[in-house]
This record gives sequence, C-alpha cells and structure tokens, in this order.
Amino acid sequence: MAAIRSRRSSNALMAPHVLVVPYPAQGHMIPLLDLAGHLASRGLRLTVVATPATAALLAPLLTAQSSNGTGKVSALVLPFPSHPALPAGVESARDSPPTLFAALIVAFAGLRGPLGSWARERSDTPDRVAAILADHSCGWAQPLAAELGIPGIVFSPSGVYGSAVLHSLFRRAPRRDDETDDESLVGFPDLPGSPAFPWRQLSLLYRTYKEGDDVSEGVRRNFLWNLEGSAFVSNTFRRLEERYLRAPLADLGLRRVLAVGPVAPEPDGAGERGGETAVSAAELCAWLDRFPEDGSVVYISFGSMAVLQPPHAAALAAALERTGVSFVWAAGPTAPLPDGFEARMASAADRGIVIRGWAPQVAALRHRAVGWFVTHCGWNSVLEAVAAGVAMLTWPMTADQFVNARLLVDELGAAVPVSWGGLKATPDADDVARVLDAAIGVSGGRRRGDVAARAKELAAEAAAAVGEGGDSWRELEELVRELASQPRTIAGSDISI
Repeated sequence: MAAIRSRRSSNALMAPHVLVVPYPAQGHMIPLLDLAGHLASRGLRLTVVATPATAALLAPLLTAQSSNGTGKVSALVLPFPSHPALPAGVESARDSPPTLFAALIVAFAGLRGPLGSWARERSDTPDRVAAILADHSCGWAQPLAAELGIPGIVFSPSGVYGSAVLHSLFRRAPRRDDETDDESLVGFPDLPGSPAFPWRQLSLLYRTYKEGDDVSEGVRRNFLWNLEGSAFVSNTFRRLEERYLRAPLADLGLRRVLAVGPVAPEPDGAGERGGETAVSAAELCAWLDRFPEDGSVVYISFGSMAVLQPPHAAALAAALERTGVSFVWAAGPTAPLPDGFEARMASAADRGIVIRGWAPQVAALRHRAVGWFVTHCGWNSVLEAVAAGVAMLTWPMTADQFVNARLLVDELGAAVPVSWGGLKATPDADDVARVLDAAIGVSGGRRRGDVAARAKELAAEAAAAVGEGGDSWRELEELVRELASQPRTIAGSDISI
C-alpha cells in the first residue's frame, strides 16, 4: 500500500500544475470550482486561491478529490487585501452592497503581488505553475501570467454574449447623447446582429464608471487585461450560443472561446452546492410529489445575491394569489414580502410555499411537477433551468441579466418575459398575473406549448454537449491538452508532459 501511495503522489506531482483564481462571489466561484473538478478528474493538478471568507466554498471540491484518492486539488488561502475604498470586513460580494462591487474588484487585485511571489518560489521545482485560470473579474491575473511566462486563460461565469457585452463597454467606452436619458440606446456594432440596449439595462459596473476616478479606472483596466489572455473559457455550450461562437469576437479581443458547459455536475441527491439549504431536497420533493400533473408548479427565485424590491415582491405576491397558481418561492431570508402573505400561504399548504434561506434549486427544477421558472436570469440559474428542461419567465434586474433574457426570449424561444423594467420600474400585478396565467393556467395556448417544448429541446442539447464526444466534452478535452502540453521545468531541464 505504501508503494502505491508513493507512486500516486509522484504521478500527482508530475501532473501539470494550474493556478485557479476565482472571484469572491458565490455565483462566480461555484462554476469555476465545478470546472476545476472536471480538470482534476482529467489529470491536472490545481491550486485554488481563496480568502478566509470564501474558503468554505472549496470544501466540497477538496472532499471529492480526497475521497477518490487523486489528491490533485489544494487550497491556497490568503488574507483579503485591504483597500481604502472598501470598508474593513468586506471580503466578498455577499457582504458587499452593489455600490461597492467596483471597489471589491479593485481591492481583490491586491493578491497579484502575493501570488506572484508564491509562483516564483516554485519556478525551478516540480511544483512550477504551468498556467493560470482566472475569473474575468480577476483580470490582473493575465499580466501576472505574462510576467511568469505562462498562459493566462480567462474564465467567464457568464455566457459568451453576456461576457462580450460587458467587455465591449469597457473596450469602447460608449456614452449617452443625453446623460439624463436612461432609455438612450447603446449599440454593440461588433456583435452579431448589432444589438442595442437601453442605458438602464447595462451593467452597473459600467454605468457608474467615471473617467479619471481611481476605482473606475481600476475596474476598466481589469476587463481590458482579459483581452490580453491566451483564451476565454465559457460556461456555455455551442447550441445555446452558436451565433456568438462561430467566429472570434472583437469584443473579446478576437481570442478563442472554449465552450465547456454546463460545468455543473449531475445532481446526486446529496444536497446543493453553495450552502446548507433551509429546506432539504427530500422535503421539497415530497411536497412537490402531491401534484399529479407534470409542469403544474412555478418555481420562483431571484438568485443568491438579489434582494427583491418591496414593490416587485408585492406585485408578484398579488399575482400569485389572484391566479391561484401553485408555486415554490425561494425568497431568501430578507425578501420584503407583503404582510400576511406567508401566513396565508402556510394555511393553504397545497397552494404554495415560501422558502426563507438557501433553497434546493436544482432539485426543484428537476422535479416533474415544476414546469416554469420565474427568474432574474443570472447565468447559473439559466443553465440550471436549461439542463432541467424548464421554461423560464424572465424578470431581469441588473448585471448581465438583460442580455441573458434577450437571448432566451428573442433568440432561443425558451422563455416568456415578465418584465423588462428592472429595478426601477415595477410591473402592474395584473400584468404579472396575465403572464403567469398564460404560462401555466388554462389560457396558456399554443405559445405556452411551443416555449415549453423548446426548453425540453435545449435540455437534450445540453446533455449531448457534455456527454462523451459532445461539443463541450471535446472543448474541455482541448483545454486539458493545451494546459498539459505546457513545458515544465524539473531539475533544471525543460520537459513536456
């Protein structure tokens, strides 16, 4: 047994060593950690960077690698860098209000120096870093890779379309003709179809950009650095965003994009990634089992970060009560639901349930009774719904969510819009009720069937993409080959593995 362990340790040390740099936000970290698991299972050795506030999110990946005996993933926990623009104690997007997201990106760049020192200490050892794989909000990792003379690869937790729009904003720096007009259209001439979006639907990171401001310029520099990387890796698949993957995009620096998603592992019933759920998957599925008709329940969630504004919550609650639609609402611990709403739902347990805290979303979406998903269109939620074959009712609020919603509604036909108003404009409760009733009520008609059928088609295409020989499977193998072919220095000699 000792000899077997020794050989395994030696082989692990010879494997190409990749430094993985996630951004400290749950929606960014989870898909990159999922990708890290795939890379480790294919023979790469990974060191994943974390801070004390995010280290717990690495536990499932480290446990999985330890239990299967490979031991190819390790954690490098570093103190979160201080920055004058960031209050003490703020170390992740979860404990940072949206107004501080820009400062968080700039502060996190303070890890560049410590990581550079850590990598250089290993440059003439078998532990040499062969490449850096970093989240697109950690653009500083790209010049670090260049300094070390190794490839730097950008991971996009968004789709290709959403990532291209974000990078286009900082690359071209478009402005409004009228600085007071939030409906002023901003075009993206270098993207297929030359789309345009109202100013209010653009990322807050860009809308708050101020030329000459240190933090703003730091954020812009962050995304421009990504355009100097070796390639982009995106958590998407070709049939989902084929239009944006046919040719290199100027807005992504004409870099190659490897579409490797969905990277999330198949659900195994053991729980949800991201934290302990307020309701177990088994408990929620038992409640959903009461509904004999497939697709008769609406699942509602606006993500782990968003706090629904009181008027939005009131409109949705009123629409649910007026239509009588059965639902599961993952409202989070602080969502401001109307007075008495939860009590009324609790007294009619066969109508709907409200979950306060982290919800077993994957289990809900995979249950046969759930047919529609009211979503903010965060990319992780989009992919989970796509993989489950659940049609979406889109209600984007900020970030890349409007881009994702446009893709789902206008291009893929797998969703129906609830509202395009975002955070500032609240739809009338009657309008929300009409959308709910048209989706899942008796008046759904042909459109409901077409959208639901398209969602099922996308699920089949996603499964085919990640299956052996599928598009995403092949591009993941290509990524592994590229990382594994980098020269490594051992005992003073360059070798290729």
